[in-house]
Amino acid sequence: MSYVDEVYELVVAKNPAQPEFHQAVKEVLESLRVVIEADEEAYRKDALLERLTVPERIIQFRVPWVDDKGQVQVNNGFRVQFNSAIGPYKGGLRFHPSVNLGIIKFLGFEQIFKNSLTGLPIGGGKGGSDFDPKGKSDREVMAFCQSFMTELCKHIGADTDVPAGDIGVGGREIGFLFGQYKRIRNLYEGVLTGKGLTYGGSLARTEATGYGLLYLTEEMLKCNGKDIAGKTIAVSGAGNVAIYAIQKAQQLGAKPVTCSDSTGWIYDPDGIDVALLKEVKEVKRARLTEYAAARPNAQYHEKKNGEHGVWTIKCDIALPCATQNELDLEDAKALVANGCFAVAEGANMPTTLEATEYFQKNNVLFCPGKASNAGGVATSALEMSQNSERLSWTFEEVDAKLKGIMVNIFHNLDDASKKYGLAGNYVAGANIAGFLKVAEAMKAQGIV
Repeated sequence: MSYVDEVYELVVAKNPAQPEFHQAVKEVLESLRVVIEADEEAYRKDALLERLTVPERIIQFRVPWVDDKGQVQVNNGFRVQFNSAIGPYKGGLRFHPSVNLGIIKFLGFEQIFKNSLTGLPIGGGKGGSDFDPKGKSDREVMAFCQSFMTELCKHIGADTDVPAGDIGVGGREIGFLFGQYKRIRNLYEGVLTGKGLTYGGSLARTEATGYGLLYLTEEMLKCNGKDIAGKTIAVSGAGNVAIYAIQKAQQLGAKPVTCSDSTGWIYDPDGIDVALLKEVKEVKRARLTEYAAARPNAQYHEKKNGEHGVWTIKCDIALPCATQNELDLEDAKALVANGCFAVAEGANMPTTLEATEYFQKNNVLFCPGKASNAGGVATSALEMSQNSERLSWTFEEVDAKLKGIMVNIFHNLDDASKKYGLAGNYVAGANIAGFLKVAEAMKAQGIV
């Protein structure tokens, strides 16, 4: 049995009931097979893949807090510090009822390669809780965040581990978390990114993941003889990534026509109204029914089991920006049948392995999230730089650096795919390019 297959079997055996983690490891190891098998014995002797797939540290803790009725609630808190070979751990915190250790491990593992691809000195980590901020008062969210940080603060720091936001963790939550960290540790440092502009945040951080997704998509199309201007785009999600992906797509001359949330989805043939979407989602924190009520031509569809939502709409480009495994094989078939020629992931692993393979077999340009949604973490690292220097860069400076990073990411993965005889396979290219840098650093630092 090959070393790659041995390690994958080991991961499945040692991490039962963690399907998302298995899926992420399988995708990466399959891509790396061509690299590993060229020097299999050396990698095996160093147990490099075992060390890569086992986190350096897992912290799990309880988070007790008191709700507005005086009832004590208890949630689970997690931080997985996966790999620090190229820099301090860096990765978001996710607050969502679906969060469990397997999902945090999958996200942390992906983060290793995503962070490596940015070219910045940041390692891979991820954290979160099964707490749901939806429907909670500001006081309840603060109570939870303060309890969560009371434990987490023992394990993080500006040069150790720098969390950021993710699903369920926006500016409000980051503010409460930072305040509690500062209060307990008596340190004013860049320990969290995604902070408010009045206390060390970076301009363009809010827009970064969505903007970065479009910068990479534009470059991918350009390098394949296509132009993004005039193209129809289907987008899933209605959070931070989706909103700013839609905004940047419009600035580049494309026409995004869909968005979605956990209860339903919108098709707006006139193009999504970004100002209205921001009002509904960022200001009112409301459902998309309010968007449809304000736009006579927009169609609202309630989400139903087995229904394929935004991926049934005819489009040239698909940008999944919601959550893991939201785009399955049936969705991929529908998109290809409707003429979709490019897919770039705005979320973490939103496309199933079967759907990814179907896109590749049908010559759809496909870029994985570890490359195409790296704009958020790249700008988080730029925020870390500004915090270290006690400086603040202009929006234009940060945006220009972000665009340069995303264009470089595409060319790095494109070059890696060509070097190993896999031209056009951007999944393999991203995994190989991200892996080689981390593997080199791990070898240099000895068996740790």
